[in-house]
Amino acid sequence: MAYRTRVLVVANRTADSEGLAHALSERTDATDAAFTLLVPATHRGPDRPQGREVARTQLAAGLKRFRDAGLEVDGAVGDPDPIVAVSEVWKPGQFDEVIVSTLEGDASRWLEYDLPHRIAKLTDCQVQHVVPSRVERELARKSLRRPLRQRPKRSLGPFAGPA
Repeated sequence: MAYRTRVLVVANRTADSEGLAHALSERTDATDAAFTLLVPATHRGPDRPQGREVARTQLAAGLKRFRDAGLEVDGAVGDPDPIVAVSEVWKPGQFDEVIVSTLEGDASRWLEYDLPHRIAKLTDCQVQHVVPSRVERELARKSLRRPLRQRPKRSLGPFAGPA
């Protein structure tokens, strides 16, 4: 059996985004990789069961989007603290790298907490940071780019000029 790259993907509000699915499917080893989507529970509502239910919904939508993109993926809902969630699923040798998917800039509390670097220290593993909204914007730009105009071809018929 060939070697498979095992990737832990940590995402919450971006778990079912088109940008994240595109970023994963565009990897050079996407067909030979096995992904595990970890969605930390949210703190929404006064009680945690509601937050876990929101995370389960995000997880189901993310798994469906990844599978529709042709990726091999499984998933789990984790602790509301993403560091604790990663430490609960992390086993040395089980994953080759980690991808952290966040909202953009000031909208992301995970970036305020420096989550990608903290996970790198915790796991001693390569951590990649993906911002799905940037990927989606770049996809939109590419689809809206106009092709270069070609000069019109003029037919002069049998009389191409002086002989």
